[in-house]
Amino acid sequence: MAQLTLLRHGQSQWNLENRFTGWVDVDLSPLGEEEARKAGLLLAGIPVDVVFTSVLTRAMRTAEIAMNAAGISNVPIHRDQALNERHYGDLQGLNKAETAEKYGADMVHQWRRSYNIPPPNGESLEMTQQRVAPYYLSHIKPLLQQGTNVLVVAHGNSLRALIMFVEQLTPEQILQTEVATGVPITYQLDNDLTILSKKILAPHDS
Repeated sequence: MAQLTLLRHGQSQWNLENRFTGWVDVDLSPLGEEEARKAGLLLAGIPVDVVFTSVLTRAMRTAEIAMNAAGISNVPIHRDQALNERHYGDLQGLNKAETAEKYGADMVHQWRRSYNIPPPNGESLEMTQQRVAPYYLSHIKPLLQQGTNVLVVAHGNSLRALIMFVEQLTPEQILQTEVATGVPITYQLDNDLTILSKKILAPHDS
């Protein structure tokens, strides 16, 4: 059996400012650093043999802070833009409330929450999954099949795309799925990678 653990980065400075971030390389806010540390405390005792992150600073720093807090060391760390947040195109850097005033709340809601409607010059969740799923199949799944315990530190939408693939959710089901910052999700998998259990390690569990 293997364990797959997913962790969304802590709050970024642009999360704090309510701005669309996407591929812009924004660092963690002070709260985000604390969320990463608390996530690491929750990960203490969780087996981790290898770590995967995006190439964006907020994910890489979350992984570093969480691993230090959890006492995880001397494990390989792989970084790839396939795990980056979805690209928000023309919306990147814009305040979400101001964007709703400019384009209309309904349109912005569709861009943010639909499965297959991308923002202007950006990615939909479906397009994000089209890079996340192949990376999972080629780099992460073979390790899990060997019994390797994997930690993936990434972003709200790249993790939603991965969750959709791993749990075989429908587009309608994934729209109801939220991934909180700094809250680890663990899957216990059997040898066929069937999910035996799923647990969200909320801070009140510690």
